[in-house]
Amino acid sequence: MIDKKDVLDNGPFFHGTKAELKIGDLLEPQRLSNYQDKKSNYIYFTATLDAAKWGAELATSKSKERIYIIEPLGDFENDPNVTDKRFPGNPTRSYRSKSPLKIIAELGSWERHSDEEM
Repeated sequence: MIDKKDVLDNGPFFHGTKAELKIGDLLEPQRLSNYQDKKSNYIYFTATLDAAKWGAELATSKSKERIYIIEPLGDFENDPNVTDKRFPGNPTRSYRSKSPLKIIAELGSWERHSDEEM
């Protein structure tokens, strides 16, 4: 894990989901995943709006898609599920943490990916 003091990315950071949350709420690991019927050891987030859109759009719930602006409250690392896979490095600026993420705001409006992209 990268220590929060050792800047990996300055953000801003986003979390795409279908969960309805309030400013000040904490997203924590060991909760049910947005994508599978099991608990996740990490909480995932990104510094790109495009990756956050995918997170919201691909979540399995039938609820409204939402993107939140978040603040990581602890150390985080590159998401190994996408880092150094199709492209070198972490071009999606996707991260994961075992520490909570604090909801700072909800992104009011954003454009979904097209049907062709989905």
